[in-house]
Amino acid sequence: MKQKGITLVELLVAMTIGLGITLAVSSVLIATENHKRTTTSTNDAQQTGSYGVYALDKALRGAGSGIAASAFPPDVGVFGCKLNAGAAGAIFPRTTPFPKPFAGFIGGVSIANPLLVAPVLIGQSQSLGGSDIIMVMGGSGSAGGVSRQITGGGSATTATLDNTVGFAINDLVLVSQSGVPDCLIEQVSAPFTPPTPTLNFGGIYSTATAASTTMAALAANTSSYITPIGNAAANNIQFMLFGVDDNRTLYSYDLLQNLNAFGGVGTDSAQALADGVVQMNALYGIDTTGDGKQDAWTAPDATTVPAWDVNTVMTHPTQMKQIVSVRVALVVRGQYYDLNGGTAAVPIPASPATLTIFNGLVNSAGTSLAQNIVLNATERQFRYRVFEFTVPLRNMLILAGGP
Repeated sequence: MKQKGITLVELLVAMTIGLGITLAVSSVLIATENHKRTTTSTNDAQQTGSYGVYALDKALRGAGSGIAASAFPPDVGVFGCKLNAGAAGAIFPRTTPFPKPFAGFIGGVSIANPLLVAPVLIGQSQSLGGSDIIMVMGGSGSAGGVSRQITGGGSATTATLDNTVGFAINDLVLVSQSGVPDCLIEQVSAPFTPPTPTLNFGGIYSTATAASTTMAALAANTSSYITPIGNAAANNIQFMLFGVDDNRTLYSYDLLQNLNAFGGVGTDSAQALADGVVQMNALYGIDTTGDGKQDAWTAPDATTVPAWDVNTVMTHPTQMKQIVSVRVALVVRGQYYDLNGGTAAVPIPASPATLTIFNGLVNSAGTSLAQNIVLNATERQFRYRVFEFTVPLRNMLILAGGP
């Protein structure tokens, strides 16, 4: 029997069915790929935000370590003192602004605009990308942070104490005196000279002269104190800046340039921590009653009474001691440009036009502290994650007499 061949009509029907199946499979594959890219981008943003939260939380929790105890009676003059480090101020006071994105911090730090010692400072909108800059100062917990009184008889390179127990070579200390505007960082070159308990200073960080005093004058005065802050060789001193640049990257910067100055590695530059960070903002949590408990939130600006802008806080140790927590908001963006079911010509926005941070928070006057971040049409085609977290400053809580 002769087999009947396929007719043109049957061929056309088969092709139509095949094309339909191909189109359906392609649509599923495209949707699956878009979903995978969206999920991957969202997960990347989640991981970036989580790491940023970890890094900032770790730094902030140590704020004031090693220096907060220096503000207990008697106040030894560390809070609010002008930082001096290195021969002829080689490290501080700076002759040039900080590297980007921190060049605008406190108006461009310089000899005429010096950096003062404070556990935490927030420079509102001073980062290159328009975000806040957070400064954290804290020493090593193992250093103890207990200020030691100088017993006099020292020199430009030595200081005599009751004892030198606990000091090691390359330890860094702050030498200060209440009422003296400058404090000097010194580097221990030999911890003990028998029979007198004397620290010998030398090395990259040791400082002989400041604008208002000298190491020789402080070492000869029994009203001077030495506060241990950590060890240069161990790189366990946390004098840091955190900020966001205009390329959506979170950066940190070591104020003492440990790897550059002491370790001889790298340059005086900021270190990238995480990309995809669009915005970073922060608020102070303050204790207004002196009971060691947070009573209010306040923005780091000059619109309140008292003002809480960075330059005011930096020059008023009384306000520094009121700061017992910091609220941080990180806005993180995924890397995937998402048409969200639209077309290249007419995309459907993947994110709202406005993101809100610090929603529901108010200051002591009842004024809302919420901030809105407006996204343009292009920015709305990316997906965002907002991370908000509060970090209690344990060293400042102890200083304030908290539980």
